[in-house]
Amino acid sequence: MAHEHREHRGHDEHQHHRHHHGDTDIDWAAMAQHLESQAELFAPLYERAMAWLAEEVTEPGLIVDTGSGPGVVSCLFAETFPGARVVAVDGSEPLLERARARAARLGLADRFTAVTGELPDVLGELDYPADLLWASNSLHHLGDQRAALAAFTERLAPGGTLALLEGGLPARFLPRDIGIGRPGLQARLDVVQEDRFIRMRAELPGSVAETEDWPALLTAAGLKPTRTRSFLLDLPAPVSDRARAHVADTLNRLRESLGDGLDEDDRATLDRLLDPEDEASVHRRKDVFVLKAYTVYTAVRTS
Repeated sequence: MAHEHREHRGHDEHQHHRHHHGDTDIDWAAMAQHLESQAELFAPLYERAMAWLAEEVTEPGLIVDTGSGPGVVSCLFAETFPGARVVAVDGSEPLLERARARAARLGLADRFTAVTGELPDVLGELDYPADLLWASNSLHHLGDQRAALAAFTERLAPGGTLALLEGGLPARFLPRDIGIGRPGLQARLDVVQEDRFIRMRAELPGSVAETEDWPALLTAAGLKPTRTRSFLLDLPAPVSDRARAHVADTLNRLRESLGDGLDEDDRATLDRLLDPEDEASVHRRKDVFVLKAYTVYTAVRTS
């Protein structure tokens, strides 16, 4: 998994290894470029989150990034905390190869390690406990989230912090009325994505339904919840070429994956939005923006 993953609540196409969810087979390695580009675009949001974490976690010796994907955020951690070793953990070796290469390019290789394996069991391979364990949109890809949080807790040093990124708000790229099709397209896309997310969760091995009260779940794992904060990525129109490419890529993935859940008019609108020759497309229109919020919950191991 990879936090460079997942657009909606994470399946967002940020973080990821390959999962088999019934008929759903997410090949994160094939999404490597998308994951990497999205995480780079979202870097200002992650940097603000890290500055906030630095108020709570002083001079961590070991930071573990669970579901690291291609390592963009792992490397940001290494840059933010220059005294820390960083371990990137993911189920996709191709994504971790990209992570190792990024760390080498940035001169971070001496403090960077990548470990391949399925969460949460792979955390047992760590040489010593983490002072900060970052789980960004990775937990919801694990069937038994309560058990996974308990496993995360076991890998924390006494006084160590678990930082859980889950939820937030769906991304917005366009005005409610875009001049083509029926207004409110993105709100309808949210509904279809939510249904898809529910099915994904239900099809995970060992899936257990949980009320998504993250502080309560962190408490049940034996941690003391400390803080919660949401971080905003606000890229107003007119956006950069990189942001425009992200919007086009994300909408294209939605068009491919949600087609059966959309009515004919919305499919036609998406087709126009994705046609580079159409003046109304996201490739050309001047009102494209990126607005996205992620929420981070922190909790400390007190014993």
